[in-house]
Amino acid sequence: MTRLTIRIDFDSTRQIGHGKVRLLELIDQHGSISSAARAMGMSYRRAWLLTDEVNHMFVEQVIETQLGGKGGGNARLTKLGRQIVELYREIETQSLAKFAERIDTLGGKLSEPMA
Repeated sequence: MTRLTIRIDFDSTRQIGHGKVRLLELIDQHGSISSAARAMGMSYRRAWLLTDEVNHMFVEQVIETQLGGKGGGNARLTKLGRQIVELYREIETQSLAKFAERIDTLGGKLSEPMA
């Protein structure tokens, strides 16, 4: 199945795409970086590095964390974090709608997959 994924390169060192946005969505859903990492099949360290990268990419924090303790740690998206997810998903949806016909045309020119 053909799908469209978007990666936005702000400059040579800062970008956001499907993976980081999905991680943000899962953090919001699960309330923790470790649970989101498990859901994506990645290590906690990798997830933490990506969230730290996103947090430093913007003028305000995207994810707020609370250290573990008796009740355990948690993480949640800030207002900006939710806005970033929403804007990214809108860009993705609108791009697919605008270019669906061209994507189908490209897909129609594919050869059979190699066995």
